[in-house]
Amino acid sequence: MESTVLSLRIDGALLDRIRQHAAKRGMSVQDYVARTLIRDDFDERFATSVEETEKFYKVAGPT
Repeated sequence: MESTVLSLRIDGALLDRIRQHAAKRGMSVQDYVARTLIRDDFDERFATSVEETEKFYKVAGPT
C-alpha cells in the first residue's frame, strides 16, 4: 500500500484530546487518527450499502 503525507492544522486543545484518546489505546496520534478515518469511512460505506439493500427490497417487494 502506498503511503502519502497529510498535514493538518488543528487547535491545541483538540490535539491534546486526541493524544489522550490515543494514549488510552496505546497508539500514536498518527495511528489513532488514521484508524478513526478508516472506521468512519467504513461506517459510511456500510450505511450506504444498507440503504441500497433496503431500497432494493422495497422495490422488489416481499417474496
